[in-house]
Formats: sequence, structure tokens, C-alpha cells
Amino acid sequence: MIHSRLSGLVAAAALVLYAPLSGTKTQVLCKGFLPENDLKRPISVFQVGGLTQADFNDVLDQIQAFYAPVIQAKGGTLRINRLWTDDTVNASAERSGSTWVLNMYGGLARHEIMTKDGFTMVACHETGHHLGGAPKGESWFGPSWASNEGEADYFASLRCMRNIFNDADNARFVQDNTIDPVAKQKCEELYTTQAEENLCMREAMAGMVGALMFKALHKESVTPRFDTPDTHVVSQMDDDHPATQCRLDTYYQGSLCVHNRSTELSDSDPNVGTCTAANGQHDGLRPLCWFKP
Repeated sequence: MIHSRLSGLVAAAALVLYAPLSGTKTQVLCKGFLPENDLKRPISVFQVGGLTQADFNDVLDQIQAFYAPVIQAKGGTLRINRLWTDDTVNASAERSGSTWVLNMYGGLARHEIMTKDGFTMVACHETGHHLGGAPKGESWFGPSWASNEGEADYFASLRCMRNIFNDADNARFVQDNTIDPVAKQKCEELYTTQAEENLCMREAMAGMVGALMFKALHKESVTPRFDTPDTHVVSQMDDDHPATQCRLDTYYQGSLCVHNRSTELSDSDPNVGTCTAANGQHDGLRPLCWFKP
């Protein structure tokens, strides 16, 4: 774990130190939504599952419409690179000067496990690196601009999907799809209106799509579940990609956090605008398999 963290710091330092002669500094979040992999999903008439180009663009249109003004208010410009023809199975975030970038690849959208909701969750994760607040990833020079991997996951369901999904679509989703009974029961326990329950259930199931992607990528035999949370407890903050079950736990807990989402997240205090034990809450907390309070 120490060697992995040190390697990450070296890579981060190298990226921060790189500045083209033009004077524009590009700060790349080198670890994508998925760990580095050699999977490819080219455009093919034989595609089975995954998204169409129309669905790919629809998801990114919604992210652009909602978050471009949010980022503009912070002095940045949102640019979404819609790399539909690229067969890379991943996504990433970076900053170039005042331009806040999402790199969204067609290969990930075309993966047979991916759904439109799952892809929304991915886009929300990448947005979360820019807007998720604390905890931040670390570099040689201290906290970086980017929220760490676990926080980007948490932001996806804590805030972003709640802003993108609408009540009518949530109701249709719950009506037309099988909802995991564990997630359904917990959402109904915590929320008081049908609309809130529907949103919670839809977010939880989007998180499951991501978890199944991680399982497939790692060629794991154990299927992540809502009722088998990761029991590992970190001794220090883990900024890297959490394990598969831990990531599902993070999406799930974000969907369960009952809070005032109009409160802006803090770049320094992870207790602001979130659910934490320090705030006296018991549900919707970041999992301890990556988060160190």
C-alpha cells in the first residue's frame, strides 16, 4: 500500500511539474474511472448491449447543461471531450488552465455491461473530481485540485445523479426494472416521499452497474452486493480506486445520505454538506474501507 501510494505521488508530482512552453499548465488526473486496462470496444455492427451514440450524447448534454454554469461560477469552463470513436474502456478528468475537462470514451459507453444510468454515474464520477470537495488526492506539494477516487464516487450519488435524474424518469425506472430488495427496503426506510424513494433506488442500481464493471475488469468471482459491505477499515486515507465492494458501498451510501444538497461542499472539510458521524448521522456515511475520518 505504501509503495502504491508513493508511486502515485511520484506520478502526480511529474504531472504537476509539466508545463508546456505555451505557459498553459495541464494537470491530468492520470488514474481514470477504471484502473489502467487494455480493454477495447470499437464501433461495430455486432455490438451487444452498451449505449448508442445518441444515448452517449444525451447523457453528456445533461451534464453540460447542469454543470457548465456551476463551474463557470467558480471561474472555470467545462469542456466535455466526447470521444465516441475512441475504443478506450475508461474515462478521466483533467484541468488545463481554467478549462475543466471530462474525457468520455466511446469504448466505455459501448461495453456490454454499461447502461445509460451507469454511464451517467461515470460522468458524475469524473465531474466529482472537479466538484466533490474534500478529501482531495495528494501530491508532493499537498492536496491536489482533484477530489480523490472515493470522494468522486461519493459525489456521483450524493449530488450529481440527484441533479441529473428527474422524478418522472425515476418513477418509470422503478416501475420497469427489478430493484434489489435490500436497496429498496433501505430507501423506503430513510425517505418519506415516493419521489425520494424512487431516486434513491435508481441511484443505487446505477452504482451496481459500475460495480459489475469493476468485477468484470478485475475478473473477480465474487459478485458485489448491497448486504455484504466491505469490512476493511483503512488506517489512513486511501486516495486510489477502492476495491469493487467498497466502491459499490460508496455509491450506495451516497444515495442514502439525507442532507441539504443546496449546501456547497467544502474543499477542506469533508463534514460540510455530507453525512458523517461527526454530524451525528448513521446512514449515508463514506465507507471506512477508503475514508479515514
